[in-house]
Amino acid sequence: MKQKRAYKYRCYPTEEQQHQLARTFGCVRFVYNWALRARTDLYYQKGERWYYAQMSSALTALKQREEYTWLNEVSSVPTQQCLRHLDRAFLNFFEGRTGYPTFKKKHGVQSAEYTTSAFKWDGKNFTLAKQSEPLDIVWSRPLPEGCKPSTATVTRDCAGRYFVSMLVEEDIAPLPVGNKTIGLDLGLKSMVITSDGQTYGNPKFFARDEKKLAKAQRRHAKKRKESKNRAKARKKVARIHARIADRRRDYQHKLSTTIIRENQVVCVESLSVKNMVKNHSLAKAISDVGWGEFVRQLDYKASWYGRTLVKIDKFYPSSKRCHACGHLLDSLTLDIRVWTCPECRVCHDRDINAAKNVLSAGLAVRACGEAVRPGRVKTRTGTPQRNRKPHS
Repeated sequence: MKQKRAYKYRCYPTEEQQHQLARTFGCVRFVYNWALRARTDLYYQKGERWYYAQMSSALTALKQREEYTWLNEVSSVPTQQCLRHLDRAFLNFFEGRTGYPTFKKKHGVQSAEYTTSAFKWDGKNFTLAKQSEPLDIVWSRPLPEGCKPSTATVTRDCAGRYFVSMLVEEDIAPLPVGNKTIGLDLGLKSMVITSDGQTYGNPKFFARDEKKLAKAQRRHAKKRKESKNRAKARKKVARIHARIADRRRDYQHKLSTTIIRENQVVCVESLSVKNMVKNHSLAKAISDVGWGEFVRQLDYKASWYGRTLVKIDKFYPSSKRCHACGHLLDSLTLDIRVWTCPECRVCHDRDINAAKNVLSAGLAVRACGEAVRPGRVKTRTGTPQRNRKPHS
C-alpha cells in the first residue's frame, strides 16, 4: 500500500549555506506573520476571508514594492509553501482540531519547505535553489529505491542543528496477520503495562539530566543580556533539551514499533494529557513520559502495517473496575497499587487490572461499536451522552 513517509537526516551546511538558509528562514517567518496579520485584520475590519489564492496574489504585489525587494533574494517556493501551511492552519482551526494560528517566533525552531522545482536530487547529491553546492548530508539510512522526494524541509532547531526531511511515497508491506490482542495501561512508574502482565519501564529522561539542565540554566541567567557569552550559554541549555527529546523519541519509536509488530489489535485509553498536566504535582512527570506522542506513533504505525488500534473513552474507570466480576469501586487513590475486590475476593495489581479492562472494553468497541463507559449511550450521530431519565 502506498504511504507517504518522511526520512529525516542530519546535515552540515557550509557557512555560506547557513547565511542563505538564515535569510530564507527569516523571509518565511516574515511572510507567514504578515499573512496571518493581514487575514486577521481583513476579517475583523471587513468580515472577509482570504485563502491561499488571494494571499499568493497579495504576496506577489508585496514583493514588487521597493521596501520589500529583499524578499526576492531567496527562493520563492518556501514563501509560497508557508502560505499553504497558514491556509491549512486556518482550516484546522475552523474544523475544531486546534486553536487559532499564532505568529512564528524568531528564536525558535526555523524551517523552510521546498518542492521539486526548488531542489535538485540525482540520487547522491541534494542541492537547494539559490545554492551552488550540495548540502553535506549524513545518510544514516538510504531512501527507498526508486523513490524521489516530493518535498524537502530544512530545519534548524534551538540547539543550532540542521536537518533535512524528505517526503517520499513508498510501498509499505503490511505485516502478516496475527491473532494476538493486547490492552495497554499507560503509567508513570512503568510507561506501559500490558494486559498479559508485561511492563515497559519509564526511563525518565528529563529526570536524568535535570540537575545538569538546572546548572546550565543558572549559568545562562547570570550572563549579561545580548552578550555572546549569553548566546553560548543559551545554546548549551538548548543542547541539553535536545538530547532529552532525542532520547525520549528514540525510546518511544522502538517501543511503539515492538508493540505494533507483536500484536494484531492494540487497545489503549484516549488520555487528555492537556488536562492531566494541570495537576502540578504530576505535571513534570507526565510531560516527561510523553504519552501523547507514544499513542500518536501507535496510531500511524498501525495504519502502515495493517494493525488495529482501538481507543476507548478516557473516562472509562479501568483502574477501579474488577476485570473478573465487573465490580466498580467507589474510589481508588493513586497510592493504592494492589487491591482486593470486595465481591469476588480476587487480588489485583492496579496497572495490570486496568490493562485487562482496557482490553475488554476495546474488544467490545471493536465488536459492536457500543459505548463502554457506564451510564453513557450513543446518539444517532455516534456521540456518547449521559443517560437521562425522561420527564414525568
